[in-house]
Amino acid sequence: MEKLLTVDQLSDILQVSRRTIYDWTHTGFVPHYKLPKGVRFKIVEIEQWLQKRKEKGRCFYKVTIRNDWV
Repeated sequence: MEKLLTVDQLSDILQVSRRTIYDWTHTGFVPHYKLPKGVRFKIVEIEQWLQKRKEKGRCFYKVTIRNDWV
């Protein structure tokens, strides 16, 4: 099974506040899973989500999340 990121981990990776992550999940802006012990995020889905939101012509690299953050 793929490891899932917590709200704290995702907020550290994206360098946004926990509140922002919760706002994004509430509005459906970011792909997430609601589990009994909190909200979780699949690394692959977050990477795909980031790729869809990059501005064309300004970003020449692939966005990846390092495995050592999990």
